[in-house]
Amino acid sequence: MALYRPVTVLTGASSGIGRALAHVFAEHGHELALVARREPELATLADKIVAANRKRPVVLSIDLARSDAPARISHELIARGLEPAVLINNAGFGLVGAAATLDRAEQLAMIDLNVRALTDMSLRWIDSLTRHRGGILNVASVAGFMSGPHMAVYYATKAYVLSFSEALNRELKSRGVRVTVLAPGPVPTEFQARAGLGSKLPPILTCSAEQVARAGYRGLMGGKRLVVPGLGNKLVTFMPRLLPRGLMLRLVAANQMSRANARQEGWPRRRPEGTQP
Repeated sequence: MALYRPVTVLTGASSGIGRALAHVFAEHGHELALVARREPELATLADKIVAANRKRPVVLSIDLARSDAPARISHELIARGLEPAVLINNAGFGLVGAAATLDRAEQLAMIDLNVRALTDMSLRWIDSLTRHRGGILNVASVAGFMSGPHMAVYYATKAYVLSFSEALNRELKSRGVRVTVLAPGPVPTEFQARAGLGSKLPPILTCSAEQVARAGYRGLMGGKRLVVPGLGNKLVTFMPRLLPRGLMLRLVAANQMSRANARQEGWPRRRPEGTQP
């Protein structure tokens, strides 16, 4: 008899793609441990999952930007007699603007969350994931396939997530652990609506948070290495292979400059995960 009960750990669960992932995994019978900074939002999400006749998730109000966050999550799970069978690394954020003008500490914090915390979490419970023949779902972005002037650090962090996850997929396959990297494009969220940017999302590239979550779930359960939801976004990931790098840099720079201008008109500089790449 197993000493600890298996659970699906989901970070960044309070909104956007994370919230949609929580509903999809709960729908398929997963017991969840929801992790994010905002406890009220997590509690509301847990109530909605219970209202759908699913098991109440464990709520862990922990800031993943803190270096001790993964250890705290591990401690909280052990105290409840739980261990990860599935890990979903969704927490992250982006900053819009030229790297030289953005706050250096904030950019380093982005690396801590998008890269360091994700790596720590991915490696911390491999023995547990192996016991349960479970898996890891890491949320990247189509941004990971290219360089991103005016979001330089964000694009670079997602390139890391893509590379790291694909390599881990290969390494852990023999242990029965599935590793899938989910690379969505633009995803409309409440954040977009509040900023008045819903109409600015290109329809051919846009998927809903639920569509992204369901694609991620199917990909992980099917043992896929990479999931890119939407035909338009699949085509975007091929562009860096077809176009000269200099041209790609100019195209991305022009696109991000338009978003920087939107920010000056009222778009907050810091974007939560699951809005646009």
